[in-house]
Order: sequence, then C-alpha cells, then structure tokens
Amino acid sequence: MVHTLVSWNIDSLNAALLGNSARGSLSLNVVESIRDLNPDVLAIQETKLNDDRKKTDTILKALMQYFPDYEEVHRISEPPARRGYAGTMMLYRKDLPKPEVTYPKIGAPDTMDDEGRMITLEFPDCFVTTVYTPNAGSGLVRLEPRGHWDDCYRAYLKKLDASKPVLACGDFNVAHEEIDIANPQSNHHSAGFTDQERSKFGQLLDAGFTDTFRKVHGQAAGFFDNQRSIYTWFAQRAMTSKANNSGWRIDYWLTSDRLADRVQACEPVDTGSRRDHLPILLRI
Repeated sequence: MVHTLVSWNIDSLNAALLGNSARGSLSLNVVESIRDLNPDVLAIQETKLNDDRKKTDTILKALMQYFPDYEEVHRISEPPARRGYAGTMMLYRKDLPKPEVTYPKIGAPDTMDDEGRMITLEFPDCFVTTVYTPNAGSGLVRLEPRGHWDDCYRAYLKKLDASKPVLACGDFNVAHEEIDIANPQSNHHSAGFTDQERSKFGQLLDAGFTDTFRKVHGQAAGFFDNQRSIYTWFAQRAMTSKANNSGWRIDYWLTSDRLADRVQACEPVDTGSRRDHLPILLRI
C-alpha cells in the first residue's frame, strides 16, 4: 500500500484560515490543494496558536471543515517561551490505526523545548514525527543553542529509529548543500546556511536517515522534472523571489535508511504566486 503524507510550514493558521488578505486567499488555495491530495498524515509547522481557547477553537473549526475525516493534535508554545510562537500540528486519517501521540522534550537549551516544536505519532509499523527547527536568528544570535538543538534532535531520532522505522518531516531551517539554495556564495553567513548548520544536518543524515527528495531527484539544482522548482521557501519580502526562482530548500521528508527504497515520490506542492514555504509531499 502506498501512503501519502504532506508537511507544510503554514506561517499562522489564523492568517491562512480566517484572514481577509490577498495572501490569506492564496493560503486557502493551498489548503484546498492539500485536501485534494487526500494525505494519510498532514504535518503543519509554525501554527502560531496560543492558549486563547475560544480563538483556537474557531481556527480549528475552520481547518477541520477541510479535513472532516481526520483527527487533529497540536502543541503550542508555553511559558517561559513566547506566547503564540512557533507551534506544530498533525492531522491523521480516522481510518488509520490509532497512533500513540507524544509531545517530545529533547533536552534542548534556552526555551526551545517549550516552543511547541515537535509532535510524534507512533503507528504499529513506524513513527511519523514533525519538527519546526529553531532559526539561528538575525545576526546568528541563536546559532550556538541551535547547534545544541541539532545534537539533541539527532539523538532523539536515533532513539526512535532503534525501535522502529522513522518518517521525519518539517521545516529544518537549513539548506544542506550549495545545490539547495539559489545564491550560496552570498549566504554563507546567513541563518540556515552556516557551516555549522549544514554540518549538523549532514551528521543527522549520517546517523541513518535519507533525504527523500535527493533519493528521488538526485543532484537536481534549481529545477527538476520539466522546470519545477526544487526550492521549498521563497522570501515574502522579495517580490520577485519566486518569479526568479531565488529560493531555499529547507523543508524535508527524511526516512530511516531502511525505508528509502520504498519512496515513490517527494516534491514540493505548487502554491501559485504565494511566497514563503511550500508544502512537501511524500509517497511511500
């Protein structure tokens, strides 16, 4: 049986589902595209939900109108972390075996473990886990704790992998190789493309995990399959970033190496003119 899974950094569920802006309309179009893919699991990062239960219920009601056949679990940022920051969510089909849901804390520094950055679903045959990796920040102010996060996250995935195979997705906030970014030379000191972050991601792959996009598409740079962009993020503030294909590939589906040969497809989902993150589809 082939399973379809989708991961997307939505950059605010509220803005996407209840906003009246032009960008909100574009975001709703993406939600509809994901719905039409009928994924078994949908992982969402940067939900920006908070502890306002009434508002959250309104947002969830709007979302679940698109996904009535799914169960939903989510995690918000909690004190001492900033309110309404980061956050993750997972939806899974009701006809799947009911997974055990965990909200991991991995021993990360600063407030990173309190920012709602990870959810894991344990199914009978595998783990499906999503992550919103902390950004190293403007001026790389969070680069050192980001390195500690990467070490803790790698140890966590290795522990899961020792039990059963892993599918790990999300916004990893790193372009691994120069072919994963449109302008590598000018970004070597930018958050998401420092030597440290790239090395740590390489260590994660070396620990027994496969970048499924590269498994399917090899060393494709810039474009793949009839001029489709490889990139998963385009800067919102740069009006021509998408038109010029000036992007970064920072969103991934990873699998345990022993599952890699089962991957049938991994690719970004078209978002039209909407900039920011693209959803990533995996078929396995």
